[in-house]
Amino acid sequence: MTRPHPPAGSSAGRPTSGDHTPAAAGPGTEGRAEPGAATGSGEVLAVAHPASDDGRGEPAASRARRGEADAFFGRPGRALTGHPFAFGFTAALGVLSAWLLVQALAASASVLILIAVSLFLAIGLNPAVRWLEERGMSRRWAITAVFAAVIVFFVGFGVAVVPPLATQSADFFSQLPAYIGQLQNHPQIRALDQQYQLLDRLQQYLLSGDLGRQVFGGLLGAAGVLVSAVFSALTVLILTLYLLASLRSITALGYRLVPATRRERVRLLGDEVIKRIGGYVAGNLLISLIAGVTTFVFLWIADVPYALALSLMVAITDLIPLVGATIGAAVVTLVGLFVSVPTGIACLIFFIVYQQIENYLIAPRVMMSSVEVPAAATVIAALIGGTLLGVVGALLAIPIAAAIQLVLHEVTLPRQDRH
Repeated sequence: MTRPHPPAGSSAGRPTSGDHTPAAAGPGTEGRAEPGAATGSGEVLAVAHPASDDGRGEPAASRARRGEADAFFGRPGRALTGHPFAFGFTAALGVLSAWLLVQALAASASVLILIAVSLFLAIGLNPAVRWLEERGMSRRWAITAVFAAVIVFFVGFGVAVVPPLATQSADFFSQLPAYIGQLQNHPQIRALDQQYQLLDRLQQYLLSGDLGRQVFGGLLGAAGVLVSAVFSALTVLILTLYLLASLRSITALGYRLVPATRRERVRLLGDEVIKRIGGYVAGNLLISLIAGVTTFVFLWIADVPYALALSLMVAITDLIPLVGATIGAAVVTLVGLFVSVPTGIACLIFFIVYQQIENYLIAPRVMMSSVEVPAAATVIAALIGGTLLGVVGALLAIPIAAAIQLVLHEVTLPRQDRH
């Protein structure tokens, strides 16, 4: 049953001596009323919210701005999160970005290979720079000395190889009629010529214009390849110089990209990888130098022509893993056979003996502190690298395999053992 409100001015709403009075407030609550409690006039106090909050955690200023935006641009609709159209559009953008990235990498593959080779050479030359620094030379002058030695080597190789090639080519074309005359006087060749008219066909081919056009096209193609090789070599030399000069700053920047909690461990691993790669390159260069000097001494004693050019060629091909030494030995042995059969046999015996000495005495001592990769892993890495990038891939494969092996032994395997 509802009790009627007392008339205004009556004392029905005032507390009397018989009415129930609320309990006394605790200390410090005098003069304050609880929210929702009845006041002396019978009114109920509403719960007051802060002026900057609407009960949902949104400030009043933000509500005002949102209201103005809704009034101006219209009320925003439901978000497209989870919508099939949004999912398909995002997936299509992802596929398109991946395809563009692959196309960009394929288009710049040659440039990336040059950069990788330059970085590889810079890391390989860094031990020589550090060796000069330890003996009191500043890093700038140490880099200058090492780079000057590299340039002198390539210039010497060009001086030793290009003139003999030009001389031999000119001699061959000048003596070509004499060679044809010797073939005509040979009894077996004469019998074959009488049966198949080989020399007549050869003479017609030489006198026709097809040979000139083919030779001219071949010369243009060879000139294009030569210009491209010279440009690539100059690019690698310049990039190697810059990378060698800024190698410390590059590695420091790379380490700063790693979180601080793991930076020290990554720095130790990275320094060890750089040390092993540098040791591999320096050791390989030293082995090739020994091979070139030994070959030059032997060819000079055996009186083989162009001993300097052939020894430099052996030193360069010896840098190629697995097959480089065999290629150099085959070329020198072939040249020796043109000199005389005993000279060719002597060259073959020399390279067989030297390869055994290099494989079992020189290489293990030089590579002892640089790259410790099992023989099977070395062969597999060289084969994969050669298949992917040719000679450059074969050169880069072994130090990359050493780096992967270091990460496996220091990071992956201990983590697996803890689980």
